[in-house]
Amino acid sequence: MRSNTTAFPWIQGKWRTKEEQRVQVLDLILKIMVPAFLLACIVLSFKLGSFNGYLKLISRQSYATPLMALGAAFTLAYLAFQVVRTVLWWRYKPYPLPSGPLPRVTVIVPAYNEGAMVENALYSAAASDYPSDLLEIICIDDGSKDDTWFYIERAQKRYPDLIKAIRFPKNRGKKEGLYTGFTKGKGEFFVTIDSDSVIAPDTIKQIIAPMLKDRRIGAVAGNVKVYNRAQSLLARMLAVRFVLAFDFLRASQSIYGAVTCTPGALSAYRRKALKPILEKWRHQTFMGLPANIGEDRALTNFVMRQGYFITYQRTALVHTVVPESYQGLCRMYLRWDRSNFRESWVQLAFIFTKYRQKHRLLPIIDFFITQIEFPLTYLFLGLLMLSFFVYPLVMVKFFAGLGVITLVYMFYYIYQERDLEFIYGILYSYFAFLLLNWVQPYAFITLRNDRWLTR
Repeated sequence: MRSNTTAFPWIQGKWRTKEEQRVQVLDLILKIMVPAFLLACIVLSFKLGSFNGYLKLISRQSYATPLMALGAAFTLAYLAFQVVRTVLWWRYKPYPLPSGPLPRVTVIVPAYNEGAMVENALYSAAASDYPSDLLEIICIDDGSKDDTWFYIERAQKRYPDLIKAIRFPKNRGKKEGLYTGFTKGKGEFFVTIDSDSVIAPDTIKQIIAPMLKDRRIGAVAGNVKVYNRAQSLLARMLAVRFVLAFDFLRASQSIYGAVTCTPGALSAYRRKALKPILEKWRHQTFMGLPANIGEDRALTNFVMRQGYFITYQRTALVHTVVPESYQGLCRMYLRWDRSNFRESWVQLAFIFTKYRQKHRLLPIIDFFITQIEFPLTYLFLGLLMLSFFVYPLVMVKFFAGLGVITLVYMFYYIYQERDLEFIYGILYSYFAFLLLNWVQPYAFITLRNDRWLTR
């Protein structure tokens, strides 16, 4: 179900600009045009036989050459595992909050050049319904060059018994900010929140609930929504993308306790799970250089390889600011993809070992499907682009089929959110195919680049 924005009073009245009005008009137009476009895609797809190849996946003809066999075998494996993921997603249920006394919790908010948004993040944490005598909030200004410290100080003065403010004289990186919070915090559990994000009043209780219920769980990923979704077309597309990329994937992975990334926007960790690996995480290197990006994915790997389960809590809500420009989005994806490539290499070192007693098979299959998807996708994408020039009709068949396949994927969004915003997911699929396909291969060939890009 969609989160109730009345739980975020600091959002009310925001984004009331002419730009938002234009977006609302465009929203109305798109909600008329996109369904018409989808109807045309469905008619064209069946008329042109866009899906004939899928129907022949188990025929001998699809395995006539090694390349065709490779493509057919991978497609079957991917579709089969997608069915498995769907079943797991369907079975997923958030952990209820156990009865009994609550533990002491430390909330950590690292900030750099965040301006007024950091104050919203701190107020959302301070407004939590968690008992104040069991809560501490540590905010670290990582050498900001703007007015971030002013807003942190103002929030600290408003809640002097709750918020502790720390200021680095110069920029040290987000990992150092988190490390400072982990070492100075007194909580039995740590909750990390990005400084451009706000949480719901019950989020702190919800995010630690899985760890209170099961001692095998060492970390929990929160449910990330888009804070500025009403501000731009791109933000609306990303709001739908987040549901598919985060909720669907993490809910299915949560069933077997192997969520691959606890996001910086909102995550929680057991102190006992962090203590043995904190220094290794802090000084981690990649190809001989300090690993300064992907600190959340790296921390997840360090916790998991100790044998802990990593789960997802759908009821732990956070709204985070996303890029509203193409350039900003590409920079964010570049950083994420570089981190994923690096940490997949790290994961390879333990995923096939007995790092925990049970539930190891599905994480291995998940890892294998995810890793082989990258090279095969771009191999066959190259062949597809070549066929566009040789047989132009293939382009029409492909783009018609893409609309129909994306509509099938939108089932997950529609079931979860119950609104018409899924049309932005359709738009995103075309946007991503035409304008974002270069990002992942470029990230792969520039793995040594450790720049944050969006800071």
